[in-house]
Amino acid sequence: MPSKADVKAWKAQLVAQAEQQILKLTDSDRFKQYLNTLAKFHRYSARNIDLIYAQNPQATQVAGFKQWQKAFNRTVNRGAKAIRIAAPIIKKLTPAEKKRLNTTDERAIVGYRYLPVFDVAQTSGEPVLSAKDFVKENLADHQNVTSLYNAFKDYLNQQTDLKVSEVPLETLNGAKGYFQPSTNEIVIGGDEPDNALKLKTLYHEYAHSQLHGLKSAFKDRPRAYQETQAEAIAYVAMQNIGVDTSNYSLGYVATWAKDKAVIHSALSEIQQVSNKVIELSDGLTKQLGLQEAQKEPEHNLKNLSAQELNKSYQGLQQQVQQARNPQQKSELKNKLNDIHHEISNRTQKQLQAFAEQNPEIKQPESELDQSLKR
Repeated sequence: MPSKADVKAWKAQLVAQAEQQILKLTDSDRFKQYLNTLAKFHRYSARNIDLIYAQNPQATQVAGFKQWQKAFNRTVNRGAKAIRIAAPIIKKLTPAEKKRLNTTDERAIVGYRYLPVFDVAQTSGEPVLSAKDFVKENLADHQNVTSLYNAFKDYLNQQTDLKVSEVPLETLNGAKGYFQPSTNEIVIGGDEPDNALKLKTLYHEYAHSQLHGLKSAFKDRPRAYQETQAEAIAYVAMQNIGVDTSNYSLGYVATWAKDKAVIHSALSEIQQVSNKVIELSDGLTKQLGLQEAQKEPEHNLKNLSAQELNKSYQGLQQQVQQARNPQQKSELKNKLNDIHHEISNRTQKQLQAFAEQNPEIKQPESELDQSLKR
């Protein structure tokens, strides 16, 4: 058994490792990895996001050993190395402890323990689907990106004290938009031809309004600090709905955040507004019907011809053989099984119809009938 000193040192090492990883984020690729992690784990505390990133920057969804089995019908692969996250230890306080802590709360956090979790890539079993899978697919459509932009703009105009308006790009001196703190107004280049960039600009200026408005505690941050935060939040928001703006966003961030101090001091505030933007986007995409669950496989397959079914079956067989990612392979196998069942059902119906139309043809006895005769 490790001593208390060893356990304490190990915990400190985990936190220190997370901090070291953050300090290396001046490199665009590393910053992109961190922001990707932030987009995927926005419900985790900043401390646990850092811990996850430090131990496995490629992680996309984590859960405990038993949770993967019970909630997702997946099993952790043999030999998988756990990711450790911090969980609070909550204790019921005695009257003496309440007095000593000067609190009326019945319970309080008295410490933390580090629990093992595993990333989805370390597991095998049924596919893990989420609403964002459907959002990503739907937002590939030009019209849906425009719809989300308009819905977000309308929400800000109607449900908040912000005013969002549009002007021609030629009047913005090369900018895509701006936030005016004195009037609490966001102005967007309305004739921007790239709708994804237009939506990202609205996220960017909204981030400014939340972090750098007249009433914000962070309104006096240096310009480099403010732009780094706003663009990082815009990137996270777009990544959350499945639209990658890294070619634009990361170059923008790298231009402003030229040293480690800027990024390191900005990260805790980035998470706070990222959470708010992600929650808003999820609500709006749901209202717009962009998070509708996919149809059951058999409904789609019934519309395919026999030739199309066979072609799909052969193509999926090849993809299963070539797949290297366990999750992807599992998903492909499930699709293959769906097509196999559809082909089998159609074959049974065709045989039954043939037998009814040709009663003179003797049908083979079932195994049960044959066993009763023996």
